[in-house]
Amino acid sequence: MKDSYDGPILEIDQLSISFFTRLREIPAVMDFSVKVMPGEAVGLVGESGCGKSTVALGVMQDLGKNGQIVGGSIKFKGRDLNAMSQEELRQIRGSEIAMIYQEPMASLNPAMKIGKQLMEVPMIHNGVSEKEAYDRALQVVTDVKLPDPKRMLNSYPHQLSGGQQQRIVIAMALMAEPALLILDEPTTALDVTVEAAVVDLVKELGKKYGTSMLFISHNLGLVLETCDRLCVMYSGEAVESGSIEDVFDEMQHPYTQALFRSIPLPGADKNAQPLRAIPGNFPLPHERPPGCNFGPRCDYFEKNRCDATDISMKVVPGNDRHTTRCLRFQEIDWAAPLELADTTEKPEPGRVVLKMDNLKKYYEVAANALFGSSGEKKVVKANETLSFEARESETLAIVGESGCGKSTFAKVLMGLETATEGQILLDNRNIEATPIEERDTGTIADVQMVFQNPFDTLNPSMTVGRQIIRALEVFGIGDSDAARKQRMLELLDLVKLPRAFADRMPRQLSGGQKQRVGIARAFAGNARIVVADEPVSALDVSVQAAVTDLLMEIQREQKTTLLFISHDLSIVRYLSDRVMVMYLGHVVELGTTDQVFSPPYHPYTEALLSAVPIADTKVHKKHIVLEGDIPSAMNPPSGCPFQTRCRWKSEVPGGLCEKEVPPVRVLAEGHQVKCHLTDEKLAEMEPVIQIAAE
Repeated sequence: MKDSYDGPILEIDQLSISFFTRLREIPAVMDFSVKVMPGEAVGLVGESGCGKSTVALGVMQDLGKNGQIVGGSIKFKGRDLNAMSQEELRQIRGSEIAMIYQEPMASLNPAMKIGKQLMEVPMIHNGVSEKEAYDRALQVVTDVKLPDPKRMLNSYPHQLSGGQQQRIVIAMALMAEPALLILDEPTTALDVTVEAAVVDLVKELGKKYGTSMLFISHNLGLVLETCDRLCVMYSGEAVESGSIEDVFDEMQHPYTQALFRSIPLPGADKNAQPLRAIPGNFPLPHERPPGCNFGPRCDYFEKNRCDATDISMKVVPGNDRHTTRCLRFQEIDWAAPLELADTTEKPEPGRVVLKMDNLKKYYEVAANALFGSSGEKKVVKANETLSFEARESETLAIVGESGCGKSTFAKVLMGLETATEGQILLDNRNIEATPIEERDTGTIADVQMVFQNPFDTLNPSMTVGRQIIRALEVFGIGDSDAARKQRMLELLDLVKLPRAFADRMPRQLSGGQKQRVGIARAFAGNARIVVADEPVSALDVSVQAAVTDLLMEIQREQKTTLLFISHDLSIVRYLSDRVMVMYLGHVVELGTTDQVFSPPYHPYTEALLSAVPIADTKVHKKHIVLEGDIPSAMNPPSGCPFQTRCRWKSEVPGGLCEKEVPPVRVLAEGHQVKCHLTDEKLAEMEPVIQIAAE
């Protein structure tokens, strides 16, 4: 370790940061204080736009030409960063303070081998020799658990998967053994299984190197698993801070409470215990209300008191490390039972609308594109014998890691690709071989899609109303312009957007509002089947709850069949009726939500459940980290597709897992798995997630 320092590694005191435009000063962070002690991990939590990343950029002194610290101080090991010269800052950045960003490719040079990029760090910062730098690079790549470290050092960034790239970025940050590591949403772009491994790794390396961490995330479950203390931010201010137990179990701010009510924890049920979305919208920086920033959205707001003066952080009596920015925190009954949102009857699934039978989708790829050999063709088996049916009013979730074939199957269903073998029946009509340009208007209107990224699906030069009317024209709905305009306004009502939004351009909408427009468009033709491909993963947790509930409500009214593609098992558990688990093109498990979420599981489902971060201190999880990445569909393993990562493989005699693809077995009515384990072995499985008694 570098020189030992026993005071706070990072001490931010009443920090205020503003950005200056031609028109006005925009305060991004106000009166913000946080301390990080040696070896401690502190989480910074809040919705997009609350100022988390601005705080991180303030620490790095990297606010651009418009950003400026206008009050307070940031001290690193007792020295004020704001008072340092550029030369002093250059010496600290990278060697003493390192930052890991959300998008790994933004930190890697695509034209330079990984080894060279890693070796640069100690050679520049610590002046070590090339040989020493190479040995150090080899050591950290081994530390971040990458396979075949020498080959990794000799690879270019594009030859690595997203999870491997992110590990290299972590390795790069650790090369100079920094005293402080800032992680800005480091796992957002990763699968849950890879995320679990990366989080494990960060915790382990933090202990090994004694590094202090500032962990920025909007995922409360992740913060629970990685941090010792946390600070909740809202609209540029810290609103509550304390230890994980203080804030999770003894919360003292209405915003913290509202955040927890909008995330699906184990036991939540879309009919009996619907999520509560936070009412209203996040204020823009120049439109903040007087007094408490959260006032207009708060259940406990008191006029002429909460909006009368600026509110400062106050210590919670009896716990001097727990603070809150709320005038009324001692008057609120925090233990009062939640007033339930309107409960609804579970709709009975109707007749079968969609049936897939032994669907296969193979792609032919020129082998030389990948391996340099000529003329050969390689086959990528994206979907292998997919069979299932979906009923009216039912939500079927399709889960699995990236590359498992979820989106390929959605493309075949939509007609963007045609099937290699097998059939898809929509109302007993075969559609698997009909590409979208040959489908009739009715079929196109019947099967619609809501995409993952609301920013990419809207035309930036067309008003919201025009985009919905365009969909109505394509579907042949409405006999006049006036009728279509009326239907467009009704669709805005359906997705709970003000009718005035019809005249807005997409750039004037938030992410959650854009996603609602996407949903309105999908339902414009009274879709029978809606494929929702990760529809809430790009949204904040508070917005996720509102969009999820909206989808459910429309489904109940219109009896739609919803195919919900996701890797977020918390949301899947909350809203789906049945779950299909996919791995490398195969359906490895299919059953009702209760069947799939309680043992016996397929070994892959078991690992997926263990990987999900849960924001509840009462939940105990079995710890299963999957080693290795998903194998390539171009070169799948022999036998069972999961055998290269399965912890149960040794329980099956005779190397059967490596020789044969398991048959589909029915465990109980409607519950099937593709696994060689005997019934007795499956019966021995224990629950992955257990909730401690009160």
